[in-house]
Amino acid sequence: MKFNVQVAGFLIIGAMLSSCNEQPKDKKEATEVVTEAVTEDYLIPEAWVNKRVEKAKSKLEKSDAGKIVWAGMEAHGGLKNWYGNGALSFRFNYQPLDGSTVRDSYEVVDAWRNKAVHTSVTDSTATFGWDGETAWVQAKDSTAFAYDTKFWALTPLYLFAHPFVLDGEGVNLELLPETTYKNKANDVVKVTFAAGTGDAPDDYYILQFDKESHLLPATRYIVSYPEYFKDGGHNPEKFMEVGELVNVSGVLLPKELKTHWSTKEGKQGEYVTQIDISDIHFVKDIDQDFFEVPENAKIK
Repeated sequence: MKFNVQVAGFLIIGAMLSSCNEQPKDKKEATEVVTEAVTEDYLIPEAWVNKRVEKAKSKLEKSDAGKIVWAGMEAHGGLKNWYGNGALSFRFNYQPLDGSTVRDSYEVVDAWRNKAVHTSVTDSTATFGWDGETAWVQAKDSTAFAYDTKFWALTPLYLFAHPFVLDGEGVNLELLPETTYKNKANDVVKVTFAAGTGDAPDDYYILQFDKESHLLPATRYIVSYPEYFKDGGHNPEKFMEVGELVNVSGVLLPKELKTHWSTKEGKQGEYVTQIDISDIHFVKDIDQDFFEVPENAKIK
């Protein structure tokens, strides 16, 4: 039986089964592999996965910063598991502590082509997504998603799936001085993006990897999405604590994130957002048209 996006919300509820940038950071490569990777039931050929993993390893091992990122990928379960397990399904509940809009949805992500479908946690007929080129919304109630769904389509992936989202084109890595976090030495890598990469190339992430385990305990980042900052610029830097990691088919992913404003020293300041991630699992049995724009959907 194939996974059906139209009933995704009810299936997850019944079975108890976010550069925050909606555009693919690796849009060129994603486009190139679409025809190559399409097979029955939306599965990705092992040969393609192996090719992408080897390409990423070769690229990352050319620099000290890249070697740290690759070690982080390996510590978190490996890029081969990340791409080979299928699409990633999860509930992402983003809860600002100032009382502003909560963003809570079930999401299924095609991580190799950067496509996504979100389903409301309260109404399985209310959905939105990104098909690799187009953002769309399908909902009877115009207030079903009271936030910028185009921006949010892939934002959760870029908040909680590091370091796996850093193997594409246009990603620049810089090694920064070591720091200490929770009394442990951390390697530090700054991630920036080449001009023209996605819709917010001025985003950056500063990733902290435990020097001993190579796991990722914290990330600093900014949002520079032009629709939010029409005259340029970005929001103040945030410091995001990575919570407990859970093993999802061999991949270690966090079930919780806590964001703070960063201090001038790059440490945790005011605690501003609680993020709970649940029902995390990979799905291979998906219809070929799962990520396509639905009929009568509103284009964003």
